[in-house]
Amino acid sequence: METETEPYVRLASLRELHQVVAQLNTARSMADTLQTIADGTVKALGFELAAVNLVRPDGDLLVAAVAGNDSAEAALAGRTGSRESWERRLEMAERWGELRFIPYTEGWALDDDVPQWHTTGPAPRHPDEWHPMDRLYAPMFASDGELLAVLEVDKPRNGRRPGSWGCEALQLYASQAAIAISNARLRGNMQRALVRLEREQQALRASEESFRQAFEYAPSGMAIAEVGGDNHGRLIRVNDALCRLLGRPVAMLRRYSFSDLVHPEDTGVLLRTSAEGGRAELRLARRDGSYVWVSLRNSVVADAADGPQVLLTHVEDIEERKRHELALAHRASHDSLTGLPNSAELRARLGARICDVPPDPYGRAAPHGADQATDAFRGLGTPGARPFDHHEHVYPPEARGGDGKGLAVLFCDLDGFKSINDRFGHVCGDAVLVEVARRLEQGVRDNDTVARLGGDEFVVLAEGLGPAEASDLAVRLRNGIIPPIRVEGRAVRVGASFGIGWASCGMSTAEILESADQRMYIEKRSRSQGRRRAG
Repeated sequence: METETEPYVRLASLRELHQVVAQLNTARSMADTLQTIADGTVKALGFELAAVNLVRPDGDLLVAAVAGNDSAEAALAGRTGSRESWERRLEMAERWGELRFIPYTEGWALDDDVPQWHTTGPAPRHPDEWHPMDRLYAPMFASDGELLAVLEVDKPRNGRRPGSWGCEALQLYASQAAIAISNARLRGNMQRALVRLEREQQALRASEESFRQAFEYAPSGMAIAEVGGDNHGRLIRVNDALCRLLGRPVAMLRRYSFSDLVHPEDTGVLLRTSAEGGRAELRLARRDGSYVWVSLRNSVVADAADGPQVLLTHVEDIEERKRHELALAHRASHDSLTGLPNSAELRARLGARICDVPPDPYGRAAPHGADQATDAFRGLGTPGARPFDHHEHVYPPEARGGDGKGLAVLFCDLDGFKSINDRFGHVCGDAVLVEVARRLEQGVRDNDTVARLGGDEFVVLAEGLGPAEASDLAVRLRNGIIPPIRVEGRAVRVGASFGIGWASCGMSTAEILESADQRMYIEKRSRSQGRRRAG
């Protein structure tokens, strides 16, 4: 039963509690707030020791403040306990409202890394006597339920476990302390944000000046263009390097966009280039009508604070590198002596026109994935109907349902070339090969391919020819090769044998070339036999 003096004791305790809670609001920094919480616990709540374990960003709890005992402070301050160990303690503890209590009888189960100062002692003489190994915690939560810290108390001055009044006072104090911690964290975040904002503003001013200087004096071209609206892409600002690169003054360039200056063949490249972070290699027109290879790198940026977006473009002159790359690519795909496409390039061009699906009985290629060409076409309605894939199939001229034309493969082997090499040397032989290559190129259409397969062997790819047209082409090319070739003051002659093969889907490039090669040898033998009979 409550004694006559207890209300006065509680009133005094309330006054002290009110004072320490008020002090919580006077602390400014997080460190001051945490120490004030620990000091207030010892001053107003009747405990000799108190420690505040603050949740760090990594989740572990740091002993951030200790009050009541210098030795305990020296032993505990700055030490950490893992979040896992703390969660285990709070889970196994008895629930005293919002508080958590672990009696000394359960202490044997605590074998973790949580810092502690507890010592052993004799068994309690009565049930509510405080034991040195008893543990009482007051978790402190933010308004959203986030754990902010844990207030740990020890050694009640009256030597007893706190009753309902003491527990309620500790819970009240812990809730106010949680508010103080949240406020301190908010103030700290605001102060850091203000400092960061000031630094960012200073950095922005410095950056704007640095950008101006970097833009104006950059060794490579720089441009700023409009984004969106009727004038999308129009150049707003250019530097001197871009003016020198394109041979145009500032006033002239500001009337253009890059789409006005790009080479017609590179318009698609420019359009496919993304405005944000886009990059493209293309040609831009100079004032004298020539073109220069450049690398464009685009990024969308704000012109000023809350200002409109603009396109910042870096223009790098890559003319020399591009010329070198093109020369390397040409050397890799072309014969070094004649300048014609080499064997690898020939096979690549031929392979690009055929697929591995053979023709059906009507002369058309079967759909991809068909097990049998005949079965695949039975349901198409019209014999010879083209399957619905995106490959334009290649068929021989004699294929039924076709138009009588195909991709002719003319295999050419020079007659009498070995004797020229043997009599006059390789220098003369090389000159003959160069002239033969020139004459072959003169005898074909612009879209035909003349390639040197190796040695004195050449191949011509001619699209859209029928058998008679292919034969006529072979005759014209042979007649073009026969006239004398003047080398080092002497005239030499070579002949040529041609074999005509036809490319077809379902054949490999090797099979197509071998077929034309075999027909060339048949022609060579028949012409040789004809000359012997005539002699």
